[in-house]
Amino acid sequence: MQTIVECVPNFSDGRNPEVHAAIGRAIESVPGVKLLDVDPDASYNRVVVTFVGEKEAVVEAAFRATEVAVKMIDMREHHGEHPRFGAIDVCPFIPVRGVTMADCAELARQYGKRTAAAFDVPVYLYEQAAARPERKNLAKVREGEYEGLPEKLANPDWAPDFGPAKFVPTFGTVATGARFFLVAYNVNIDTPDVAATDDVALGLRQLGKPRMTPEGEFVLNATGKKIFVPGKLRMVKAMGVPIEDGKRTQISMNLNNYLVTPPHVAYEEAVLDCAARGLRVTGSEVVGLLPAAPLMMAAHWALRKAGKSSIGLSDREMVAVAHDYLKLSDYKPFDAQKKVIEFAVEE
Repeated sequence: MQTIVECVPNFSDGRNPEVHAAIGRAIESVPGVKLLDVDPDASYNRVVVTFVGEKEAVVEAAFRATEVAVKMIDMREHHGEHPRFGAIDVCPFIPVRGVTMADCAELARQYGKRTAAAFDVPVYLYEQAAARPERKNLAKVREGEYEGLPEKLANPDWAPDFGPAKFVPTFGTVATGARFFLVAYNVNIDTPDVAATDDVALGLRQLGKPRMTPEGEFVLNATGKKIFVPGKLRMVKAMGVPIEDGKRTQISMNLNNYLVTPPHVAYEEAVLDCAARGLRVTGSEVVGLLPAAPLMMAAHWALRKAGKSSIGLSDREMVAVAHDYLKLSDYKPFDAQKKVIEFAVEE
């Protein structure tokens, strides 16, 4: 593929394998598209699907997958832990290679307009495709969730960007947009103490920690909301979570822009903050797929730190350097052929 767009639609069904298989078949029926991952979660009752392709092909695949959702998912029966307001809840387009964010915003508009017209459903634009500043934040667009849609659609301020301002009980609505690549990245800590790991996480994330009085009470602003002390890492969300082995915990992070905070910077800062608390980082992991670029950045950093050069090293050798430096197979095996988007596409 000369150009690569990633699309990561989230469907409100994490429990029915027949639905997941039908979505996969619909996507794979489009020439020029490669299905990379189908990841259902029963407790969330949600399936996250990842595929890549050329621009026009990706829009076509997203539309065909939406057609499956319209036919097979009934929102009147949906219950799960994850926020949602539609059968296909979100459908973001993400630039990977040879395309711009503006290109992906246009793809979102094409998909939204076509979906609204074909199925007579409301569609919202968010993030970099948003037509209004107040609609950039997905959480704001999805506020009220499925149950609040009838009231939301009756409010002229929340008229959909495409389609009718009417409640479609079986479908709900869908938010589509363009965003930068989000890297789901976890750092493993050699302690079962989730509270200790969470304390490190709060000091790293951009939002930071709540400011406290000497008496241990929250400091509030004039409107009664908590005041936060910003953390070290920009464009990062983080929290401490347990992992299955019961002996360790993780700092679970979303790196919302790896050009601002790449994985190796998050890793280094986690190592420093853990060491200051007497904790030890054992390694890290990437959840889902990621472009080669952030791993190249980590490899360059590791090589410079070791006084070595990257001259003459192939992309795969650079990814191997990043793998060893970040200890990406510490918890689960890291298969670069399946985890790195460009490698997966070549395969």
